Amino acid sequence: MKKAIKIRTVGLCLIFFATGMKAKNNPKNPTFTFNNGIGVIAPDSLFSLNFRFRTQLRAAYTSVDSDNLSAAEVEARVRRLRLRFEGFLLNPKFNYYIQLSFSRADMDWNDNDNSIYNSSPNIVRDAVISYRFNKNFSVLFGQTKLPGNRQRVISSGELQFADRSIANATFNIDRDFGAQFVYRNQLSGLTYLLKGAITSGEGRNSTASNAGLAYTGRIELLPFGEFTNNGDYFEGDLEREKTLKASIAAVYHYNESAVRTAGTLGRDLYENRNLSSFIADFLIKYNGFALSAEYLNRNTDNPVTVNSVGDERMVYTGDGKMVQLSYLFKNNMELSGRYSIVSPNSKIEQKELQREEMGLGITKYLRKHRIKVQGHVFYLKGTDIYEDFVKTEGWNAMFQVELGI
Repeated sequence: MKKAIKIRTVGLCLIFFATGMKAKNNPKNPTFTFNNGIGVIAPDSLFSLNFRFRTQLRAAYTSVDSDNLSAAEVEARVRRLRLRFEGFLLNPKFNYYIQLSFSRADMDWNDNDNSIYNSSPNIVRDAVISYRFNKNFSVLFGQTKLPGNRQRVISSGELQFADRSIANATFNIDRDFGAQFVYRNQLSGLTYLLKGAITSGEGRNSTASNAGLAYTGRIELLPFGEFTNNGDYFEGDLEREKTLKASIAAVYHYNESAVRTAGTLGRDLYENRNLSSFIADFLIKYNGFALSAEYLNRNTDNPVTVNSVGDERMVYTGDGKMVQLSYLFKNNMELSGRYSIVSPNSKIEQKELQREEMGLGITKYLRKHRIKVQGHVFYLKGTDIYEDFVKTEGWNAMFQVELGI
């Protein structure tokens, strides 16, 4: 009896195995993957779809000043909630990428002027198609991030701190609509990347564009070879690089007839301005240590614009600097520190403060950047450099949970 049961059991297992193999090889069935989100490839291999989501749940406070630690402002909100769709169409060389944002903080409500150039809410963050000619060269068309400073190009879901630096917030060139290209190759063991873009200059989701375009170029040099798993585009040395890895980069951006205070971001200017930006950044990672730094500069001939009743809106001209250092312990707990400063140039120093932030952060990675718990404490200072006195001081503390697939 027992022998008969064993024979039947083995027979059923073989039937199920054969059926499963037949279904797997059946061209009428789609292929599912779960390596990076939820993915499906059509039976005819004419398209694929990969779906991911992520959210940031945040609580924070800012003190009245450096001596009075009572709360001047409390933050409790869903900072980001995003859905992401990507894959290929017709063949694996023809790709698409779509990212949508759904939290109020992620839709640029504060910059809403209800104008033809700048209207919110902005749900669409990215909508871009790309074609990869070969392993070295690809072109893109649509709305996505410009090849700007590294911290801005790195996803907000892969940061060591809950937010990017104040230098990035002031001077980054963000997203725009147009055409881009990426070329990657090696020369005598040196990996280099060339990135370029010709875009509208009005920023994301603009309903109109003037004749002035924006031109962006970025070059990256990796003298010690490739980072593990594209580690140059997420913060912290989560891969614990076995050998020293480094990347050095520079960016030039020119926005002709810009209509917004930060070119692709900000409120509408009362007059168009030609803006130029220069950016340099570098990154080093080794055995759990990570060091990054950025320099950003923006300039225009006359940053102040005035309307018919005398109201002013200006371009923030000047420069920003940021340096960030971290170490990842073997239990996936990370300590990090940051210093950042934003300085107006002489054209606007009577109207804008020099701002500084310095602080420490701690992150526990539960599933790398996909699931993590973060906290930080920052000291903030604003200085009137024209009159040479400190005008504002205070503390900011923040706790954030990141969840995603």
